[in-house]
Amino acid sequence: MPQLSKMIAELKERFELSIKQGEPKLVPPAEETEKGLYYLSNLDQNIAVIVQTIYCFKSEDKGNDRAAEVIKEALAKVLVHYYPLAGRLTISPQGKLIVNCTGEGAVFVEAEADCEMEDIGDISMVDPLILGKLVCSIPGAKNILEIPPVVAQVTKFSCGGFILGLAMNHCMFDGLGAMEFVNSWAETARGLPLSVPPFIDRNLLKARNPPVISFPHHEFAEIEDISDASTLYQEEMLYRNFCFDTDKLEHLKRKAMEDGALSKCTTFEALSGYVWKSRTEALKLQSNQKTKLLFAVDGRSRFNPPLPKGYFGNGIVLTNALCNAGELTENPLSFAVGLVQKAVHMVTDEYMRSAIDYFEATRARPSLSSTLLITTWSRLSFHTTDFGWGEPIETGPVALPEKEVTLFLSHGKERKSINVLLGLPTSAMLKFQELMEI
Repeated sequence: MPQLSKMIAELKERFELSIKQGEPKLVPPAEETEKGLYYLSNLDQNIAVIVQTIYCFKSEDKGNDRAAEVIKEALAKVLVHYYPLAGRLTISPQGKLIVNCTGEGAVFVEAEADCEMEDIGDISMVDPLILGKLVCSIPGAKNILEIPPVVAQVTKFSCGGFILGLAMNHCMFDGLGAMEFVNSWAETARGLPLSVPPFIDRNLLKARNPPVISFPHHEFAEIEDISDASTLYQEEMLYRNFCFDTDKLEHLKRKAMEDGALSKCTTFEALSGYVWKSRTEALKLQSNQKTKLLFAVDGRSRFNPPLPKGYFGNGIVLTNALCNAGELTENPLSFAVGLVQKAVHMVTDEYMRSAIDYFEATRARPSLSSTLLITTWSRLSFHTTDFGWGEPIETGPVALPEKEVTLFLSHGKERKSINVLLGLPTSAMLKFQELMEI
């Protein structure tokens, strides 16, 4: 298979990025902050994973000499408002994650690269071997409790540009919360007041007593791998980016509605249904293999009453669709898109309260066996972050947190195109690429 040989050759011809890191330093809040234990809601508990992102900056008239100093000073100031981020995760007597607000601070590292920023190439092609060097890891950390909630690295390049690499714990905030934090940090660096101050109290999302579970919550269901996909995943993983411009997205929506089963659908619903259907086909799952789609819905406006502006925490809830692989691959696209629509409409105040109570009663974790988990970043304005060097020329993730995760990222100047980023075993990626040529 010449195409397969070409892909393996590409993997071997990777650019080697050499970076000299300084000693990691602690950056505590610039002023005395509240101490003690800080409550994390049940929506925070299930997504305690480290999310790594990078922001590339280059100003025509401003070098990178003071970049680390400015960003570090602003971090100390913004942590006064976001003081739980200066604490450390621990386990409560109830066996849940909680933050001990010690005021120790975030971790900050200065680094230098021996090349120009452009030498890295297209950062939208996730390559943890290269991009991972732009984010500081905590040596010797054995688990999530030993990694501070925020770790930052500023890497200066010979061209005058620099990259801010962040490793932040998802249990501290969802995408919107993280974006508001980073933009608040950038505003602080420019001497501006916070446009969206954080709403710190998470007790709004406490479980009911006694818990009331009014939905089946299949998002937690463990699915038996009768297709032996786990063996397939022992192959080398390939990561690919597929761009859906506005024409392609409109084509997908028309395709989803062409048989008359659906009267309307959103871009997200059409794209999610198509990716789920195509990935299932590419993995060659057995017809009677159960397969699950998970995706996060922003519950901020769906709660009753809605969560306050600037809510500092996870306001997202996982919803799900479940069916046999054969139903997905053999039915028209409208079938998959219809399941996505039902999953979106299922998310009401009662569904979210039920999910919170379900965790309270069971301590269950969402299972990712035979699952596709879609995370949507396309509506998040990370591209507006300005520390004083203008908006980033590029932003993106360093790696996908799990092999089952697919990311939707906004793309292009108008930000109306969507990049679909995922990893698959080599043989499955060949088939998936064919299916993406629409």
